[in-house]
Amino acid sequence: MPNQEVPSLLLVDDDETYCSVLKSALEKRNFTVTVAHDVQSGVNLAEQIEPEYAVIDLRIGHESGLELVQKLISLDSNTQIIMLTGFASIATAVEAIKLGAIHYLTKPANPDEILAALHKNQGDSSVSINENPLSVKRLEWEHLQKVLMEHEGNISAAARALNMHRRTLQRKLDKHPVKS
Repeated sequence: MPNQEVPSLLLVDDDETYCSVLKSALEKRNFTVTVAHDVQSGVNLAEQIEPEYAVIDLRIGHESGLELVQKLISLDSNTQIIMLTGFASIATAVEAIKLGAIHYLTKPANPDEILAALHKNQGDSSVSINENPLSVKRLEWEHLQKVLMEHEGNISAAARALNMHRRTLQRKLDKHPVKS
């Protein structure tokens, strides 16, 4: 394929092992993959390579991948961005899409799921609606995420708004969310 251009993809995640495995898998699927492990490196690389695609973790160390989504879209509004997370919540999904991501996937997402999401720009009206309400624990997690988003990720400000000690909020946020 000497005349065919290979699409560029920026992968930003603080998990170096996950990045290595995903990079290899996406390169086998004909992408040129560039990896960063923090938000600033991701921005710097995006300015250099102008990626067509990006796969960004929601939590990059103590930073928010949502900031990176916003910066990438401001650099090039045509960048197709997938948000990956092990800490899925309705609030972060909504914000990721509002900021310009085209899809939101929960980890562990395999390369085929990521590839399918990269090429799925339209919504799907046939998605089934869950008949079971969320559990109280999941509702608490969602509420904490919403308040945190309203305070731009500032844990101290969110804790004050929730009338909760900052360390208590941090402990609750560090736990993986319950499934439903």
